Amino acid sequence: MSLKFGTSGLRGLAIDLNGPPAAIYATAFARYLLSSGRAKPGDPILLGRDFRDSSPSISAICAGALSRAGLTVLDCGTVPTPALALYGLEKGAAALMITGSHIPADRNGIKFYRPDGEIDKGDEQAIGAEAAEVRAFPVDATPGSAQDHSQQAIDLFVARNATILPAGALHGLKVGVYQHSTVARDLFVDVLSRYGADVVPLGRSETFIPVDTEAVSPATIDLLKTWTAQHGLDAIVSADGDGDRPLVSDETGQPLRGDLIGLIAAQFVGAAVAVTPVTSNSGLERQPGISILRTRVGSPFVIDGMMEAIARGQTGVAGFEANGGTLTATDFTLNGTVFKALPTRDSFLPALAVLFRAAHAGKTLSALAATYALPVALSDRIENFPLETSGALMDYLRAGEDNLAQFLEPIGAPGSVSDIDGLRVTLTDGRVIHFRPSGNAPEMRCYVEAETAVQAEALLKQGLERIRAFARQQG
Repeated sequence: MSLKFGTSGLRGLAIDLNGPPAAIYATAFARYLLSSGRAKPGDPILLGRDFRDSSPSISAICAGALSRAGLTVLDCGTVPTPALALYGLEKGAAALMITGSHIPADRNGIKFYRPDGEIDKGDEQAIGAEAAEVRAFPVDATPGSAQDHSQQAIDLFVARNATILPAGALHGLKVGVYQHSTVARDLFVDVLSRYGADVVPLGRSETFIPVDTEAVSPATIDLLKTWTAQHGLDAIVSADGDGDRPLVSDETGQPLRGDLIGLIAAQFVGAAVAVTPVTSNSGLERQPGISILRTRVGSPFVIDGMMEAIARGQTGVAGFEANGGTLTATDFTLNGTVFKALPTRDSFLPALAVLFRAAHAGKTLSALAATYALPVALSDRIENFPLETSGALMDYLRAGEDNLAQFLEPIGAPGSVSDIDGLRVTLTDGRVIHFRPSGNAPEMRCYVEAETAVQAEALLKQGLERIRAFARQQG
């Protein structure tokens, strides 16, 4: 069984989730909500899903299980995860989002939300324990139906995003929307058009396309560059499968780094504190007027960091991940309107913030990015990398300084090391290389930083080759 909790909920192969396992975890979540007092019999619970082929079936199985557990299921349809979370907060209802986010179409997952927001690691353990008890008995995986609340969820999310910028704020910008198979595709066209942008829909697909905004594939970048030149675009906007991670490319089609997008969003809302994982750019701490707090990778850790900042009495608290997904832990005032906290990843706020900052400053997106003078940061991943091999690699690197030095010898000498999440090594020449197994997929990730793009590209290539060489030695 491939199912496991990672950085973004439960993930695994679709064939392992689509059937009794979906009913088991939905039932376990319902039992946990009821036993913990976070819900009572008859309370509403929301369901959303992405466009994967397996998502409608898994969603229907979850609807049946939740109904049999005594909850009232409201179907929000194919909506972005932040829209589902926002509607859940508005109704005081728990929610499940059926999505594998950016991972390939043969995989899927479930994101769980309490009535007050995302579940944390303690909740994951409790749900897992409930699932073990449910699994001990025959499980009814009969699909069920639900009340249609998709329009209510969409209307609430559009209303939120319609007040972020002044009217006509994007007039004069020609913006492409790479629609592919993200559930955010039509809403992006709607929201950007409302602000006066000339919007060009691009690349709509009825087949699911996995788009990783943290490691944009060369094929995707080629598409963005082609479309930008063909249509004379100022930018292209998109998101991952469930619409909680932004993709924003500049006027040349080059994607902006997600951590830069998140930083711009945090500055745009006026955050005093921004919480972000260790994988985000090390140059963030040099940005004036905002305090940066580091965490492990994953929204639960970012949320914990934001809550800890609030507990210390800090105000104006936001967060973002290296993929650009932006969270708000406190209310902010934007355009004369209270922008309520939404402590889950969102792709719309950061995309709008970047476009507005560029338009307001009269700069191209590439010129805006250049003003931040961040180190060049790149990342990539090796897919279908066995979990046991990634575990063996990390054990080897952590076993002693000699092992790490030997592993890095073809690249450079290690200086300082951070073990917050994976191993992040600052080399003696100032370059940074970070090795980290994915928390929710059989993938090994490598992150690098250097002064120039040529140096960063070379370092990333070397880092990936060292990982592959280790795998070959393991047989």
